[in-house]
Amino acid sequence: MGALICCMSEQNEEKSLERNLEKKISEIRRNKFGQSKLKSIDTIVMLFPMFKERLKTLRAMFQQYDEDSNGSIEPNELKTFLEDLELHLQEIEIENIFQYCDIDGSKGIQFNEFIVLLCLIHILTEPLSSDDTPKAELAQVGEVFDAIVEIFLFFDKNGDGKFNKKDMMRTMNETNPKERSPAHITKNRFSILFTSFQVFFCSVVWLFIFLISTSGFVFVTGEMDWDKNGQVTFREFLFGFINWVGIDVDE
Repeated sequence: MGALICCMSEQNEEKSLERNLEKKISEIRRNKFGQSKLKSIDTIVMLFPMFKERLKTLRAMFQQYDEDSNGSIEPNELKTFLEDLELHLQEIEIENIFQYCDIDGSKGIQFNEFIVLLCLIHILTEPLSSDDTPKAELAQVGEVFDAIVEIFLFFDKNGDGKFNKKDMMRTMNETNPKERSPAHITKNRFSILFTSFQVFFCSVVWLFIFLISTSGFVFVTGEMDWDKNGQVTFREFLFGFINWVGIDVDE
């Protein structure tokens, strides 16, 4: 819990939290170096159904704390949830967490953003072990969050907590040598996909799977790079990945 409080208490909360996440992810990479079972994009896609089913189990928890049933978690509801996790924060810290996880700026944490929140709590706090709900429920999906971190590290080759278009292209070519394209072809493929994909969740997922299975090269960082700075952070990756898996906000 200390890491979360510390980073949320500094002046620039968002950048501080990003740095804390990058540090933690780098630590995870060092501890698990050489242990990954992910060998290609295909192995990741094969896990999508499992991710979707396991993450959907969190919807009941979300609905429990969405006290007014408006489809989003407001700051007061977030406070109740954090207190039930025994994470006792100051009002300003709760507001900072709320803003950080309200990725689309809708003034409410929707279900997919709630999953982002849970994953960040899983990574940045001490392991939650309790028979009490929601701590027990969150602990049960911990291995899913660990697997998502592993997928992120599959693309974050240098372990600095972010990746860019070049990192993605290199990963595609390294993990699909039989289908490796000349650099200019790969670049053109990426440019077309980079500008044409939109976040229509289910349709994107199936198109994503189809193109991967046929060309070995599809992963759209443009869809993940929310601040358009040319890099994808773990938070951005996580939000995009949840959408690609097929988690529907209003399901």
